Amino acid sequence: MMSDTSAKQDPRLDWYVKARYGLFIHYGLYSQLARGEWVMNREQIPPSQYAKLADNFKCEHFDSEKICDLAVRCGMKYIVLTTMHHDGFRLYDTALTPFSTAGTAAKRDLVAEIVASARKRGLRIGLYHSLNNWMDQPDSVAALEDKAAYEVFIKATFDRIRELVTKYNPIDILWYDGWWPFNADQWQSIEMNRMVKEIQPHILFNGRNGLPGDFGTPENHVSAPKPWRPWEACITMNNSWGYHAGDYHWKSPRDVVEMLIRCASQNGNLLLNIGPKGDGSIPAESLALLETVGKWLEKCRESIFDTDIFTYDLQEKGDHRSEYHQSGVFTATGNNLYFFAHNWISSELIISGTEFKVKKVTILNTGEAYPFEQQDGKLIIKGLPQQAPDPVCPVFKIEGESKPRMYLTGGMRTPKVSHPHYDPCASDIVL
Repeated sequence: MMSDTSAKQDPRLDWYVKARYGLFIHYGLYSQLARGEWVMNREQIPPSQYAKLADNFKCEHFDSEKICDLAVRCGMKYIVLTTMHHDGFRLYDTALTPFSTAGTAAKRDLVAEIVASARKRGLRIGLYHSLNNWMDQPDSVAALEDKAAYEVFIKATFDRIRELVTKYNPIDILWYDGWWPFNADQWQSIEMNRMVKEIQPHILFNGRNGLPGDFGTPENHVSAPKPWRPWEACITMNNSWGYHAGDYHWKSPRDVVEMLIRCASQNGNLLLNIGPKGDGSIPAESLALLETVGKWLEKCRESIFDTDIFTYDLQEKGDHRSEYHQSGVFTATGNNLYFFAHNWISSELIISGTEFKVKKVTILNTGEAYPFEQQDGKLIIKGLPQQAPDPVCPVFKIEGESKPRMYLTGGMRTPKVSHPHYDPCASDIVL
């Protein structure tokens, strides 16, 4: 069961809980090989051989201004950039190693460029940083095997993080990843976070250094934590984070919109990833997908941003307010109910179980109002076009005299005695 997100929320999280939509960027030396961000590990490329990729790394088409303009144009509120993935290659100028973009033919600090471009446009900034590191020696395997190596490895990890959050101050999120092979105690995560917060007291942490963090990060699936706490679903556009030339499994604009809707209904964010090519250019498929969803959001943004939690529980009628519908899903804000008509089939739409009085019905995509009838909780919207008025997803705005609330059960009427909502037994159905 979801809890009220307004209850005693840390004010540092206010912007994050309202953000809804962000851009994740996975970019590094691995982008040149075009076989994903884990290629060094999966193909067991020796560090000395992998390091030679830096000789040809020019990132000539990596344009932070264009990337941030794209994010703003498409309705995104924040950006998270991989400053260093597990391969140990830094996308910034560092005093700790020559293995960075500043030490390549490019001689650039991509992190500084993104941070500056994002700030100019009012975008919040998150910096992804891997704890694991396949390049520097001793590496995490050596640290696991030998105590002396562990001490050197941990100190180097702390030094990297300290340098990062000192160089780029302020940022909004430190996005940990790559916590293999240690738990929170072994990463010394309490001390790690304390060190960072001494430098940037306002910063938010995700939960990937072994501690819960300020928000959850379900990866490639959309599901809010239970009990609820701030969260984002980090999702790839195809099946790869870093650029993979052979991965053609692109999600459709409708797929992305459906994920945005699920995030909005559960007060979460969608962090959608792009993997630029080796030269820094964004794949055409990614651009087209972002632009199409962005145009849809221009007309339908009120159904996604600033929404209330609007979920339902399969077993009990608790504080949930929503319902299952065979032709779409719901979000809500204040006295407005939004219905996302995924399955458009006829000139009428029937929504039963409404426990609030409806005043007006329009389709956000076109702004057109439609006649309706409402009796005994059954809302019938009439005169609809035979064809869906939007190829991505039509959205009904249903204005009420009070906050929307809906209730149906697995029976043909609501029992007058205590009863299960849908499932009398624990369910394996995933909402």
